[in-house]
Amino acid sequence: MLSLSLENDYSCGRDTERIAKGFSLLLLNLEEYYFEQHTANHIINKDCKDERKFRGSLKICSKSIIFEPDDNIQPIIKIPLRDCISIKAPEDNEANNPFTRNTSGGISVVCTQVFLIKERNVIAPYKTVRGRTEHLFQLDVAGKVGDVVQTLHQLYRASCLDKMGDQAAMITAILQSRLARTSFDKNRFQSISETLHMECKAEMVTPLVTNPGHVCVTDANLYFQPLNGYPKPVVQITLQNVRRIYKRRHGLMPLGLEVFCTENDLCSDIYLKFYNYQDRDEVYFLIATYIENHIAEHTAESYMLQWQRGHISNYQYLLHLNNLADRSCNDLSQYPVFPWIIADYSSSVLDLTKPETFRDLSKPVGALNKERLDRLVTRYQEMPEPKFMYGSHYSSPGYVLFYLVRVAPEYMLCLQNGKFDHADRMFNSIAETWKNCLDGATDFKELIPEFYENDSSFLVNSLKLDLGKRQGGKMVEDVELPPWASGPDDFLQKSQEALESPYVSEHLHEWIDIIFGYKQKGSEAIAAHNVFHPLTYEGGVDLNSIMDPNEKVALLTQILEFGQTPKQLFTTPHPQRIIPKLKSLSRTSSHSTSIAESPVSPNEESFEDLTEESITLAWNNIAKLKLDKQYKIHKEAITGIAVTCNGSSVFTTSQDSTLKMFSKDSKTIQRSVSFSNMALSSCVILPGDTTVISSSWDNHIYFYSIAFGRQQDVLMGHDDAVSKICWRDGRLFSASWDSTVKVWHCVPGETVSNKKHHFELLAELEHDVSVSMLMQYLRIRKLIDDLNNDLVVKHKDWIWG
Repeated sequence: MLSLSLENDYSCGRDTERIAKGFSLLLLNLEEYYFEQHTANHIINKDCKDERKFRGSLKICSKSIIFEPDDNIQPIIKIPLRDCISIKAPEDNEANNPFTRNTSGGISVVCTQVFLIKERNVIAPYKTVRGRTEHLFQLDVAGKVGDVVQTLHQLYRASCLDKMGDQAAMITAILQSRLARTSFDKNRFQSISETLHMECKAEMVTPLVTNPGHVCVTDANLYFQPLNGYPKPVVQITLQNVRRIYKRRHGLMPLGLEVFCTENDLCSDIYLKFYNYQDRDEVYFLIATYIENHIAEHTAESYMLQWQRGHISNYQYLLHLNNLADRSCNDLSQYPVFPWIIADYSSSVLDLTKPETFRDLSKPVGALNKERLDRLVTRYQEMPEPKFMYGSHYSSPGYVLFYLVRVAPEYMLCLQNGKFDHADRMFNSIAETWKNCLDGATDFKELIPEFYENDSSFLVNSLKLDLGKRQGGKMVEDVELPPWASGPDDFLQKSQEALESPYVSEHLHEWIDIIFGYKQKGSEAIAAHNVFHPLTYEGGVDLNSIMDPNEKVALLTQILEFGQTPKQLFTTPHPQRIIPKLKSLSRTSSHSTSIAESPVSPNEESFEDLTEESITLAWNNIAKLKLDKQYKIHKEAITGIAVTCNGSSVFTTSQDSTLKMFSKDSKTIQRSVSFSNMALSSCVILPGDTTVISSSWDNHIYFYSIAFGRQQDVLMGHDDAVSKICWRDGRLFSASWDSTVKVWHCVPGETVSNKKHHFELLAELEHDVSVSMLMQYLRIRKLIDDLNNDLVVKHKDWIWG
């Protein structure tokens, strides 16, 4: 989550000490670059009795000069280049030269405005010093003065240009020139035996910040080397640790790439923005081809099926959808969006059995208050094209930091030019915030994932920040919680319970339709009162078609600050969750996949299907089982297992979409196969140990040749996910969520590689509900006998799983 990544530019993990220390890229303006630094002294009152000298680091940035003193009691000095009157290195023969006495390497900066930041190492609004002042900086390396002054003159000229587009173009030219004169330092390779695959220029993206540098991909690692060497010389990602990569839309352009070394976390290990999509796609290809199974990514549909069946929680499903819809913790304009769930913030006890406790998930926030909606609809009808119903979005950088200001104050100061918001507009109370979202004329914001996480620090002013005083005289401290919450942790726990409650499970698909689905755009969006400004939608504007650089910069700034609508994932109504299977959902941790505690395990037979004698026997013998050995084979839950006749090899299928062959002798995985990007549900080995059959949630049944090590055949078995397969007496039995069981006569192909299997559908057994399990051999035997006796082929009165 962003509350984790916010406080550390390059890695996840909360570090509240660090955010209060020294220089940070957040001290720069938005869209500003940090180029270089030089060890220097800041000299005050030169040649006077009270002359003082502070040692530190002089940092040259694209729009400012920043001096960071070594002594953090002293404030960081930020001088905007646009406010400079002169920048020079005084000549020895210059009259009244303050550097003539035993001074070399000096730079004089005269300006009309200076910002003082983090005085006494306290995070607070910036102090502004107005009026003409002169600042003298003495570089340790005198020979650098000429180059530094020349660079500052270039950047000063850019800052004085009237139009933002012209400024951006000139700064970009300076940046590209610097990048072109440098390259990745190959001495930074982890091993001298690494093979270089490609090198290109890119920027590393963290919230509100982009840091330029060089990307390098080898056969073992992905590297990023910042041009400025901050905060460390190189960032390294080991390719064998990469689990997921995603192409991202950044700044409305398809230039982003995000890399994850974890399975179920939104906090990525690196987010890169490239200068052209060809470089982005090549890096993606190199990493993807390295990863096992060529990174068969999950789709929205595959996650939907898992969620429907109760294999992942509401919380986890929303995380996956946000991820697939280009929402990232590193991009505040596309931060993950979560719904308001609870509508009762006044009761002393939260009753999750009452529907009125919950928000109406079928409507966007702006449509929850009918009186306000009527006014908005009237305005919409009278508005000329392009029409939009809401003047603000449900997710934007300002809204994200509104919630997170207590754990990420420097981000708020960066976004708001060194100031906190007015005390009465801060995140003071859960109930007040909800009320304003219902009644406010321009407030339609949803929530962020932190409200359903386990870390409550964003609700507590643990940093003792001075966030101002409200009109009634009360200081802004911790967030005021509803009466039914005994504390911040209890509030989050009850919010989690509400998110996973039966009511929300039954209605969450309605909210998904609005945010990620078919009600996001077009006539359905209009009917649902879900229309935002056209620029917020993907494809709403083509920046490449805009030739005027000033118009392009203004447009980009507007949309980044306003917020963006997620990528549309579904174009048809989202199916409802299958509720009967659900008992409860829990999360062992915020970053682990949640499994439904259903009456029937997704991959096992129910005790209801066993005789009383079998149940007694099972429980009496279970205590006698002893663990022999265990092996970690898959990334997600194992759904099927089959052992060869000689017992030397074990084949397993998993929800991670792979079929794996494990050798009992060498105790290693010898093969790993992915037929599609959807979960595999079961596997069987055909007689002779030459072929493995796997069933998949993509409706297919796959045949894998052990001898040839490749997919041999595929059968389009059902109209929905194939839940289980079984082989008996030369016949293949397949069960599916489409409420049918099919019986196939199958003649296995010969060992010659081009020979395929031949299939003949013998019977199709219909059921009133989806079939998730084939029963014991006795029932299969009965079916075979029925078929052999030419009995009817449709049995609605049978119970199959």
